[in-house]
Amino acid sequence: MELLKILLAAAASYVFGALWYMVLSKRWIEASGVGIDAKTGRPANASDPVPYVTAFIASVMVAGIMRHTFQGAGITTPAMGSVAGLGFGLFLVSPWIATFYGFSDRPRALVLIDGGYATIGCGLIGLVLTLF
Repeated sequence: MELLKILLAAAASYVFGALWYMVLSKRWIEASGVGIDAKTGRPANASDPVPYVTAFIASVMVAGIMRHTFQGAGITTPAMGSVAGLGFGLFLVSPWIATFYGFSDRPRALVLIDGGYATIGCGLIGLVLTLF
């Protein structure tokens, strides 16, 4: 049952990420400087499965450690899970993103887009982990 929770939570975050980046795709492409396919206007590596597989594996890893932490901390309700998840994203993941991007002189917009995904995605993981 715990593995199922982790996989469902990871899937929720992953699907949210797909929607997040579709909505913000133009701004993200500009801010990230990723190469563009001239014919489609999409990122040049859009057909490469590796980033998508990596993203899902990362979501599973985050959901796994959050489940472990929640169990030890007694986080059991959806409200507690959501708040704790948002805290993971906002106070653990996003500061690392800001640090990496700050030292590599990346645009602030990229920090906000990627940090926003990390924060809300972790919030969703926390919610799903505590729904059942």
